[in-house]
Amino acid sequence: MSSDTTSGLPFMKMHGLGNDFVVVDARTLATQITPGMAKAIGDRHFGVGFDQLAVISKGTGDAHLTFYNADGSLSAACGNATRCIARYLMDETGVARLHLTTDRGDLYAEDQGGGITSVNMGQPQLLWHEVPLAQEMDTLILPIDGAPTATGMGNPHCTFFVEDAGAVELETFGPAIEHHPLYPQRTNVQVAQVVGPDHIRMRVWERGVGVTWASGSSSCACAVAAARRGLTGRKVQIDLDGGTLYIDWREDGVWMTGPTVHVFSGTLTSAFLDSIA
Repeated sequence: MSSDTTSGLPFMKMHGLGNDFVVVDARTLATQITPGMAKAIGDRHFGVGFDQLAVISKGTGDAHLTFYNADGSLSAACGNATRCIARYLMDETGVARLHLTTDRGDLYAEDQGGGITSVNMGQPQLLWHEVPLAQEMDTLILPIDGAPTATGMGNPHCTFFVEDAGAVELETFGPAIEHHPLYPQRTNVQVAQVVGPDHIRMRVWERGVGVTWASGSSSCACAVAAARRGLTGRKVQIDLDGGTLYIDWREDGVWMTGPTVHVFSGTLTSAFLDSIA
């Protein structure tokens, strides 16, 4: 780690439908988050615990966001964390629209009122090398048992359409697909049950995390995959284990809308930070 941690490190705990995050507002901090720090903070027994850690820093827009998975690996996108941070920044500044930058690119957020926040996650990546996959192929139906669809949302996704999402043993199915050789950067995995032309029930295995209550980028990828395969329209309700998100694949990108919660704020002690190798 770098710079001054003698007074500890302030953080916020937030979640979107149970998809939980540690958020560090580093705009005025000297401390730099490292992959080792992220992994240590992400341990639910010895640290704080999270699905992703998000770092807010100064950027060319209103703020720049960097995301870490619980295993310390980087992710270019995290939809629910982006919504959580957008809500925090909107409450801080009083504005109703934000321009955020990420390794995924420029994202825009809007206040929908009543504590509901929308984020435009950008256009989906539909070509094999954009996802990315290991070799050239049609991303609509992959040569994997179950004929899933590949989608990039700044991170890779693999969506399986099944009769009963609740019947799938994600704890064993998820890691096998996450590490499939077709995905050189590993992948997020969704099992999706189409309930109706504008309604999907979905469960998620997140790359570098495991089973999660919800996932924003996975919801976007699932909605795009369903629309591409003619199973739904481009505007859908997605019911996850932790609640409901609304996805709208528009001409300007994939918009995701739903609630967020700022659970508490705290400080990582200097003793904890010093213990991280």
